[in-house]
Amino acid sequence: MARHSQIGDPEKYRCKLVDLLIHFEDHLKRSELRTQVLALIPASTLLQNLGASLIQEESCVSARSRILAYMKKYVGNVLDGEELMVVAGISEYARRVRELRVEHGWRILTGITLKNMEQEEIESLTGRKDFSLKPDQYILVSLEQDTEAAYRWNVANDIRKEKNLSVREKILKYLRRFVGKEISGEELRYVAGDKTEWARRVRELRTEFGWPVVTRHTGRPNLPVGIYVLEADRQAPEHDRKIPEDVYRSVLVRDKYTCRRCGWNHESWNKSDPRHLEVHHIKHHADGGSNTADNLMTVCNICHDVLHRKK
Repeated sequence: MARHSQIGDPEKYRCKLVDLLIHFEDHLKRSELRTQVLALIPASTLLQNLGASLIQEESCVSARSRILAYMKKYVGNVLDGEELMVVAGISEYARRVRELRVEHGWRILTGITLKNMEQEEIESLTGRKDFSLKPDQYILVSLEQDTEAAYRWNVANDIRKEKNLSVREKILKYLRRFVGKEISGEELRYVAGDKTEWARRVRELRTEFGWPVVTRHTGRPNLPVGIYVLEADRQAPEHDRKIPEDVYRSVLVRDKYTCRRCGWNHESWNKSDPRHLEVHHIKHHADGGSNTADNLMTVCNICHDVLHRKK
């Protein structure tokens, strides 16, 4: 069990530490090994208390809150784990960083999480090319907190534990719990049990099963890199699922991500009218219409429904 550091006057702890180390000279000259070790235990405690007392804000009463305060003070800077251990006042600082990142929604990159990210996503978050971190290095990339993170983490944890679901089914279940919400690839990977196949399963949900999962490159160019959104809790008609992904994407780009029937686009989105974009066959598939770009047009889901009702 981690020992809680005692917050106090840093100068008081410094003086006690100096005094203890001065008197430790006698132990070095006369004492046997175990006596020397036991004599240094108070020094370790004092050093932890001193580090934890460097941040004197009233709200910083826990190791986690002190780590966050320190990272916010140096947002965008690469911090070594040893720094965080000092201000945390405990050796289990890495667990507290993970809690801040996963359960409390602070965008913290670590040397470990960086390995699982696409280079474009890393550049988008850090604004730097060829950015890298050592395993025990951390960076808070933004002062904006995802306030729903704790709730989503609990949901993700429950779904991850379900034994009777495949990776694809777990991801879909999670996305359907948060329709219209921005979900990070890291969340989906966690739900998938850290299986490397998670990205392929997301793509299958979109291209083979007709779920409107969009990314920056597949329907929502305004989204950050590495973010996924299930735009509606419904599958596309089976014939629309056969449109090749490159054709589907080219139609959206050609039509400038705008409904050709009513002019709606994502800049018009609001909570009271949560539309999304789809691709419609001009000559219906049932009538022999092809899955080529010249027979496809971008429409919002409302107009798409109207067009099919008219058929």
